[in-house]
Amino acid sequence: MELRCWGGDWGLPSVHAECLVVLVYGRFSGAPLKVNVIDHSWSALRGSVPLLVSDDIVISQPAKILNFLRKQKYNADYELSAKEGADTLAYIALLEEKLQPALLHTFWVEADNYYTVTKPCFGSKIPFPLNWYLPGKMSREALNRILATKEGSPLCSLAEVEAQIYRDAKECLNLLSSRLGTLPFFFGNMPTTLDAFVFGFLAPLYKVEFPKVQLQDHLKQLPNLCRFCDDILRCYFRVNITGISPAGPDPIDANLQKLIQLVNKESNLIEKMDDNLRKSPQHPPRKLTTLKLSATGEGNSSVNRLSP
Repeated sequence: MELRCWGGDWGLPSVHAECLVVLVYGRFSGAPLKVNVIDHSWSALRGSVPLLVSDDIVISQPAKILNFLRKQKYNADYELSAKEGADTLAYIALLEEKLQPALLHTFWVEADNYYTVTKPCFGSKIPFPLNWYLPGKMSREALNRILATKEGSPLCSLAEVEAQIYRDAKECLNLLSSRLGTLPFFFGNMPTTLDAFVFGFLAPLYKVEFPKVQLQDHLKQLPNLCRFCDDILRCYFRVNITGISPAGPDPIDANLQKLIQLVNKESNLIEKMDDNLRKSPQHPPRKLTTLKLSATGEGNSSVNRLSP
C-alpha cells in the first residue's frame, strides 16, 4: 500500500495535519505503508492528499483511508468498547468543528503566518509553476471551509468570526487536556483512532515556529497535550532532539511487519475453511512500552502545521 502525502519539517514526518493522521494511524496499527512524499516531480493540480493507493484502489480523505485499513485488518480500535467507539466519533466531530477552523486560520489565513511560514514551506515542496499557484488555492479553500462552519451564525464580520473560532479552539484544547489527564493515550495504554486525529491536529500547531502564536501559546500551557505529542514522535517516529532519525526502520519494526503478514495469511486460510468461524482478530496496535509519565507532565519544550 502506497501513501502519498506532504513531506516533513520541524521534526515532523509531515507538515500536513491530515497526512499526519494517516501516518500515525499506520504506525499504531502496523499497516505496511510505503510513504511517497510530494516533491518536485509532482504534477497534480490539486492538493488532494493524503492519498492511499492499493492495487487498483485509490482512496483520499483520512476517514476513508482509515476505514479501508480497518477492512484490511489493520485496526487500532479493536479493543474499544461500544461506548468508547461512540466517544471516538464524538471527539473527532468536536475536533473538526471546534479546533480545525482555528488551525486553518493559523496556517492559511493569518497573513504573517501564511507569507513567512506556510507558503514558503509548501511552495518549496512542489515544482514551478505549481508552487506559485497551489498555496494560494489552498489558502482560499481554507478560508471557505472556515466560513462554511459558521454558516447561519449571527456573526457579521470576519473579525467576529476569527474571535469566535479561536475561543472555540481554546475551549476544545482545554477539554482534550482534561480528558487525557495523566494517561499516555485517550483510552489508556493503547493508541487508537482518536489519538491519531488528536496528534495530527496538535503536532503541527505545537512544533511550527510562527510569528503569530495565539493558539500555539495556549497549547503550550497544557503540558499533558505537549507531552502526548512528544511521546508519539519519540516512540513511533524515533524523533531525537534534532528531528527525525535518518536511520531506516528498526529491526523490531521489520519483524513486526513480517509477523503481521503471516497473521494475515493465516486469517485468510481460516476464513476460507469455514465461513461460520468468527472473524479473525485484528492486528493489535503497537503498544508504547517505553513511556514514562511525570507527575507534572513534560512538554513545554519543542518546536510545528496544517492545510485543508
